[in-house]
Amino acid sequence: MAMFLGGLAAIALSLAVLMACAWVVQQRSGNSGWVDTIWTFAIGLVGAGSALWPLAGEGPNARQWLVAGLVAVWSLRLGTHIAIRTKGITDDPRYAAFAAEWGLDAPRRMFIFLQNQALGSVPLVFSIFVAAHVPISTLRIQDVLGAAILLIGIAGEAVADAQLRRFRHDPANHGKVCDVGLWRWSRHPNYFFEWFGWLAYPVIGLSAGYPWGWASLLAPIFMYWILVHVTGIPPLEAQMLRSRGERYRAYQSRTSMFFPLPPREGMAA
Repeated sequence: MAMFLGGLAAIALSLAVLMACAWVVQQRSGNSGWVDTIWTFAIGLVGAGSALWPLAGEGPNARQWLVAGLVAVWSLRLGTHIAIRTKGITDDPRYAAFAAEWGLDAPRRMFIFLQNQALGSVPLVFSIFVAAHVPISTLRIQDVLGAAILLIGIAGEAVADAQLRRFRHDPANHGKVCDVGLWRWSRHPNYFFEWFGWLAYPVIGLSAGYPWGWASLLAPIFMYWILVHVTGIPPLEAQMLRSRGERYRAYQSRTSMFFPLPPREGMAA
């Protein structure tokens, strides 16, 4: 019990400090795109560190190394992608809309927003922590299955990102809505695969006689909530409606919002 509570406190403190650093970078650079970059690397750093947290004075076992490696690969892939994207923009339109709404109070409100983001990320990292610390020293089939799920999520998200990047870089697509490849089946396939990857931790963490393993369910639950209801889809769709108008409304009408489904005319958004 003490180890898990201590790990939870260390995770919360680490994320709070790192997101305070993200606020400093955002304020000095004027580009809020770096917020998501730092958040991704923060989750990777704290997640891998928590996975390798010693158990009863013993060194990390195979599962701890596996989980730490998985979260590190996820963080490096996504963080690098966001960093490259951020270098090519002056500001993230989602955060810029928040700043415009907040006016002169934007710096203080942004700091509070990012601290709330740090707090909301605690369940994600804690899920990594409890999955890594299943009290069984050897790897099981479900550990391999969990690793496969996360790798599929990483690959799917990378494919979706690459398809969107190619679409945007084609001058013929200027002002159009990306509806090719995975984007024909979901309006946000990158978010879907991001969420899908977090299913790996309950697959690894749920184990008979390990009550803390239930906490690993927090990862996909919170990630779904964040992506679908908070900082993911809602502000992005609002921005797309402003910039693409009827074209995006037509896209909404035929394309599933989140889960990949066959497109058809008149489908509910």
